[in-house]
Order: sequence, then structure tokens, then C-alpha cells
Amino acid sequence: MAGKKKPLVVITRKLPDPVETRMRELFDARLNVEDRPMTQPELVAAVKEADVLVPTVTDQIDAALIAQAGDNLKLIANFGNGVDKIDVAAAAKKGITVTNTPNVLTEDTADMTMALMLAVPRRLAEGANVLTGDKKWAGWSPTWMLGRRIWGKRLGIVGMGRIGTAVARRAKAFGLSIHYHNRHRVLPAVEDGLEATYWESLDQMLARMDIISVNCPSTPATFHLLSARRLALLQPTSYVVNTARGDIIDEEALVKLIQDGKIAGAGLDVYEHEPALNGKLLKLAARNKVVLLPHMGSATLEGRIDMGEKVIINIRAFVDGHRPPDRVLPLRT
Repeated sequence: MAGKKKPLVVITRKLPDPVETRMRELFDARLNVEDRPMTQPELVAAVKEADVLVPTVTDQIDAALIAQAGDNLKLIANFGNGVDKIDVAAAAKKGITVTNTPNVLTEDTADMTMALMLAVPRRLAEGANVLTGDKKWAGWSPTWMLGRRIWGKRLGIVGMGRIGTAVARRAKAFGLSIHYHNRHRVLPAVEDGLEATYWESLDQMLARMDIISVNCPSTPATFHLLSARRLALLQPTSYVVNTARGDIIDEEALVKLIQDGKIAGAGLDVYEHEPALNGKLLKLAARNKVVLLPHMGSATLEGRIDMGEKVIINIRAFVDGHRPPDRVLPLRT
């Protein structure tokens, strides 16, 4: 990438127009106009040719793919915060820097978490479908469509990082009592401001909560963090909300517990094997036991543009010979 030649930047999915336009101005940017996920052969061709690869959550950038990268590929500038689909350690061994886009999706994801937290107990999706269904609405009735109040309930947040804290702020305003489990206790000022209760034991917290919100990153340590054993600790009146990553929850175990009436329901925006969906989950949705969304927790125009700007800043810093501000380092083992 020496001299004034623009670096070849391969972008694996369509990005918002303002982002793509700016990338075309700054780089030799190869766009995915069709917005079709790249096949494995296409990804191989991209890493062999590109100076910079801009993948998204739909791309599996594993060690086998990275091993086939050409000598020109020196930066993987992820369009997204999570890097669970990128083998960061393999990239580092090959001399490839990895960056992400932190801090821009916090509020959008927290908004969606709160929306699901309301939608499931208050039966919002089910109620909306009444007006568009085949049967005519008979009108208001004192005992019809009764849900559950969230005011005064206990919320257990799994992962009290930026998003978890943003969820806590919103939930406190809705009258929920804030509890959390995290690798490390948050600062006393944050805890005091939220009137939050810290649980060192995840098991103990799960057994006492009315709503569980999953807001931790996907790592080898958090795979099936909410295992069958842990999910079984929940009360029959509890709800689970997940806007983080699907593989943090044992999805089959969650389905079975809801089917058996041992958990009241769930609001999910992410899935263990997405884009493939568990057929049993779809059946539960048809029975109004769960609310399912198509991974749209961070889907705001403002958020996507902010992500794109972060990607551009990281690429420009790297090309100019500086350390990118959002460099991701391999996890220590």
C-alpha cells in the first residue's frame, strides 16, 4: 500500500449510500451492489486480492480463510462491533490487523432490548396481529389480552458493559429493579446511580429474576452461558430477552422450557444458527409464546452510518501508518 495508489478495499455487503460514496472517494472500493452474502470462493478471491477487507456479521472469516490471504491483505476492518466471526488470533499471526466499530450501536441496541422487554409480557405482537388477522376484533373486554406488568419487577442483566448499562438506565425509568452479573463489578458511582445489585453468582441471580436480558459479547467463554442447567433455574413466570448473540443461550433448552411452561416466554433478536431459524421457535411464535425479530437491534440509519464512518477512520489511520483507534487484539489464553 505504498505510494499514492489507493488501497483496494473489498466490502462484502451493501452499506448505506453515504458510506459507500465516501469509500469510493477515498479508496479503490469494490462494492457489493447486489447485497448478496459472498460465497466461500468469493471470500477466498477477496482476501487474495484485497489490501483491506470490510466484512460484516454474515461473513465467516476463520483461520482457513485467513491462511489463503494474499500478501497485500493487511487490515480486516469489520463493519460491526462483534468479532466472533473473525479469527483474530489467526489474523495476528499472519500480520493482519483487525478493527471493529465499538460505541456506536449502544443506544440503538438498548432501545430494542427495552422494546422486547415490553413486547413479550404485554403481548404487543399478539395484540397487533388481532387487528390484521382474519377474525374481526370484538372490542375491549376487562379480561381480554391480559399481560404482565413490568413495573416493580426484577431485571437481571447478563453483561453490564456499555449496552447492558444503557439497558439498565432505560429499565430503571420503567420502574424495574436492576440486578446484574458481570466479570467485574461496575464502578460504585454507576452502581449507585442505577441502584443496581451485583451478583457474583450468575446461578443465584437467575433464580430470582422476573426478566433476564442477555447483553454480553459472544466469546468461547460465553458459549451457552445460559445452559440448560442454568435456564432451568428460572422461575415459571420469567422472561428471557436476547439482543446480543444467539449462541450465548442453549436455544434447544430454551425452547423446551417454554414448551413445558417452565419459562413464561422470550423475546429474541438473535439466534444460535442464524439465518437458519429453529422450527420449534417459529411454532412458539405462532402460539404467541415468543416474539422473534430478524437481527434488527442495531438497525437504524444513523447507527449504520456511524458504523461506516468508524470503518473509514480505521482504514485511513492504518493506510497513513498510524495505529487504528479501534484495533482488536487476540484474547489472551
